Amino acid sequence: MTRHGGHVVVDQLAHNGVECIFQVPGESFLPVLDALYGRPDIRLVTGRQEGGVAMMAEAWGKLTGRPGVAFVTRGPGAANACAGLHVARQDDTPMLLCVGDVERAVRDREAFQEVPWHRTLAGFAKALFVVDDTARIPEYVDRAVHLARSGRPGPVVLVFPEDVLFAASDAPALPPPPHVQPLPDPAVVRHVAGRLAGARRPLLLLGGSDWTTGAKVAAEHFAQAWEVPVATAFRCQDHFDNLHPCYVGDLGIGAAPHLRRWVEESDLLLVVGTRIDEKTAGDYATILAPVPAQPLVHVHPDPAELGRVFRPELAVVAGSTAFLERLVECPPPAERPWAEDTRRLHEANRAWKTPEPEARRGVDLGLALAELGRLMAEDAIVASGAGNFSVWVHRFLHFRHYRSQLAPRSGSMGYALPAAVAAAVCHPEREVVAIAGDGDAQMTIQEFATAVQEDARLVLLVADNGSYGTIRMHQERHFPGRPSGSRLVNPDFAALARAMGGFGARVERTEDFADAYREARASGRPAILHLLCDPELLAPGRRLGAS
Repeated sequence: MTRHGGHVVVDQLAHNGVECIFQVPGESFLPVLDALYGRPDIRLVTGRQEGGVAMMAEAWGKLTGRPGVAFVTRGPGAANACAGLHVARQDDTPMLLCVGDVERAVRDREAFQEVPWHRTLAGFAKALFVVDDTARIPEYVDRAVHLARSGRPGPVVLVFPEDVLFAASDAPALPPPPHVQPLPDPAVVRHVAGRLAGARRPLLLLGGSDWTTGAKVAAEHFAQAWEVPVATAFRCQDHFDNLHPCYVGDLGIGAAPHLRRWVEESDLLLVVGTRIDEKTAGDYATILAPVPAQPLVHVHPDPAELGRVFRPELAVVAGSTAFLERLVECPPPAERPWAEDTRRLHEANRAWKTPEPEARRGVDLGLALAELGRLMAEDAIVASGAGNFSVWVHRFLHFRHYRSQLAPRSGSMGYALPAAVAAAVCHPEREVVAIAGDGDAQMTIQEFATAVQEDARLVLLVADNGSYGTIRMHQERHFPGRPSGSRLVNPDFAALARAMGGFGARVERTEDFADAYREARASGRPAILHLLCDPELLAPGRRLGAS
């Protein structure tokens, strides 16, 4: 059957299980939009800015384990998408960014909106391909899906010249590529268990995008049997039940001091699934690079990642689920000298995550988020962006279910709202909450209109302290009393929500938060709660002027 290139692209994406495409329309990929017309098996979500739709696609990849797909136009469209592409790269998220390009006949003339793709986007992506032959579109789509999911997952860019999409082809659809995960050697798993049994201060550190519900269940069963302390990597708190008796906290921004000390003094770090990023490593002070002070056993599906930054004593190439399902079969030792420490660390973490009143005016964010935890469904999806407000999110919310936390390990601002839109589209049956600071929210606030258009029912909490709080905190640390360029004069976010067709409410007191959240949820519309927060409270336990 002869089809134009747009149909070939869409059909091959459908063969690979793509159910949703996020896009800002451009004339460079009109045949793709034509191929999506009236198509019931793929939902088309139209965003307001390419950075937002790229973040939506990245969040879809986190939620499903399959590549999220974004289509953007050439030049400025692709440039705008770089923020979301960078999130996918540093967060190890499978994603496809598809870019409509100039026609082949005018390439290299600096034609309208032309950019040199390999120099511009290659550093943000795991791979980049320019598809110059309509007949080879199925091959390239399959290769991109395979690369996006394999090894250390990440984003792949596909560039389609406009004339390639308009050209006709009778190329048949190809079967999707298999998803291959390396299996661990049983003898190596037993050796790792033996190393753990001989330790006195071990820590099991979990994270990464190579994760499944099966991995979470196996890890929880193993931890219970061995009574071993378990921590999660930066913004991977949903990889392990935070109320499990062996859970001792998360490493990242605002990590508990007692957990940092345990890591520093550990005699065995068993790291499964995650690369050890800068924030998990405590800015390379808790875990030293390139040679950690602690004996390190590192399990990861991509051999290129093992030893790239941190030198392990033992490197194991294996998928997280397969490794943990083998590890849980190993019987625990009769003596577990760390068991009492596990209980102590768990209780210390529970105390650390219990907020005390701190705000002298406005909404106390710690108390409000603790109340949110009581109000939300246990499997609610929580999306947050970047900024000091996120320290409260990590510290005072408990994550119980896998794929309930969406947060950029890349530290990109503007992520919360687009990610929540993707979550509400992907899981309309689940409660979805986005939490953003005032500066963070305004990076992508236009995507609230996308939420209204798509009936993506979410509640966005905007914590407004009138500043770029993280920058203000660093200014106070390095140049006290000399704030410069970090003040914000903000809109009425509740009125903005109503102007876009959603629900909006202003919350000025902590005691009013619960009723406002219930009202927002009951409205049946996308909602914004504008929380007026204490501008002098920079982070939990840290105020302006404090030494």
